[in-house]
Amino acid sequence: MSELHNLSVKALATLLQAKEVSAVEVATRFLARMGGNPHNAFLDIDSEVTLAQAQASDAKRANGTAGPLEGVPVAHKDVFVTRDFATTAGSKILSGYRSPFDATVVQRLRTAGMVTLGKLNCDEFAMGSANENSAYGPVQNPWDTARVPGGSSGGSAAAVAAGLTPAATGTDTGGSIRQPASFCGITGIKPTYGRASRYGMIAYASSLDQAGPMARSAEDCALLLSAMCGADLDRDSTSLDMPTEDFSASLNNSLKGLRIGIPKEFFGEGLAADVRAAVDGALREYEKLGAKLVPISLPRTELSIPVYYIIAPAEASSNLSRFDGVKFGHRAKDYSDLVDMYKKTRAEGFGNEVKRRIMTGAYVLSHGYYDAYYLQAQKIRRMIADDFQNAFKACDVIAGPVAPSVAWKFGENAGDPVADYLADIFTLPASLAGLPGMSVPAGFGAGNMPVGLQLIGNYFKEAQLLSAAHRLQQVTDFHLRKPEGI
Repeated sequence: MSELHNLSVKALATLLQAKEVSAVEVATRFLARMGGNPHNAFLDIDSEVTLAQAQASDAKRANGTAGPLEGVPVAHKDVFVTRDFATTAGSKILSGYRSPFDATVVQRLRTAGMVTLGKLNCDEFAMGSANENSAYGPVQNPWDTARVPGGSSGGSAAAVAAGLTPAATGTDTGGSIRQPASFCGITGIKPTYGRASRYGMIAYASSLDQAGPMARSAEDCALLLSAMCGADLDRDSTSLDMPTEDFSASLNNSLKGLRIGIPKEFFGEGLAADVRAAVDGALREYEKLGAKLVPISLPRTELSIPVYYIIAPAEASSNLSRFDGVKFGHRAKDYSDLVDMYKKTRAEGFGNEVKRRIMTGAYVLSHGYYDAYYLQAQKIRRMIADDFQNAFKACDVIAGPVAPSVAWKFGENAGDPVADYLADIFTLPASLAGLPGMSVPAGFGAGNMPVGLQLIGNYFKEAQLLSAAHRLQQVTDFHLRKPEGI
């Protein structure tokens, strides 16, 4: 079947279950497409490991012990540690590093039967909005190779959009699943903070980082999220003690009477006209499906940028202190003493954006500035969360754009990191509040580039978000469209 790469996770699982195709055949097809590493999406590929996993899946199918996603391929963002593939977090400081264990998310998807295709490129330590910060070169957007795929999960989004994998894992700290999903025309969801274990996920900002799936459709994301989530109390202190949930069970629920909140702050002057047109079109479809649009306000939306870029760098400055050349990763060759080794190792191993955020974080945590910056940011973070709870008194789901524009061209924001930061304005509030959010293909803007609709739910309402997204995808075909030649 030459078109296996165009099939959804659900379709592949159905074929595999019916034994109309083998896991080895599916894996071989995707490995062939990955040859030459199109779009620089992958950082590590090992066909022997992948085919061995596929053979094991076929054996489980034969003896009746197959998992729900047995034999379906997946690729992992390079911030999830893996035993069988190198893990670098897109950084030179971890070049060639191999973990002695798998991240919980990786382990759970393997338990469900998924076959690992490799590790995906990302902004260094997940710090970026364009995937231009990877130490191993930028990822290209399959819709226009002169444009960014979004970040930090740009490799994940590009690989799914280009048909190199039917699904991928991503991480979302301030929008790093939703924004690249929007830029590459796929679906991605960030669950409630704590729903998916962070064990084995290399930390950027511990109070914000969350794993989630990326695929073409909400139906596929529901299947993956069901396998990924669950309590991991012994290994992750931020894991929630909640039972596993079948997020596919309510996909076809009626949307009649669903109240969709439209925050006025998401539709201001900074929103590009082409993005607004696509989002408005998707909202009209919801009205046809029986939903009601309700005006709401999230008054502290603009404050999310300074709050995030205080809290996240502060946590990063602490988390990244472990990368010093002592125990693992890169170590400078020439140094005079221990302190000199620290300095040279970190100077050589970290990229400019990572250094910028470490220095910012160290500054806001320093004596004399902690109260003025970090403590105040945490107070406003609570207010942002309260704004959402006030809004949810009037609505069930919040909708708006994912990003103010479509994907920009490489180098367009060179030398101006703040321009990249501003692109996160619509995704940061939900991250700061720990709420679930997702991006759903909603149309196309300038240059025939994809536009995503953002859906935000209250805590633990992932099933409701996925249902709303699925029902939209039943009456639109944006998630089915592919870049030319795919």
